[in-house]
Amino acid sequence: MEQQDVVSILNQLRNQELKSYRVSKEDFNVFRTILLKQEDAIDFRGNAQHSGETIYTYEPGWTK
Repeated sequence: MEQQDVVSILNQLRNQELKSYRVSKEDFNVFRTILLKQEDAIDFRGNAQHSGETIYTYEPGWTK
């Protein structure tokens, strides 16, 4: 997974073009590194799955 792919996916989540996105175990480190550089990183919610995948959603204010 390339940086531009991750940024595109994050933008699609922000704009509600995607409800959620499943990140594979292999792509997790790349995805998370780029996610944490975002100003609104706290608004993304990751839900770990048993298979090592993580499902990300964009939920502004979910931590409050």
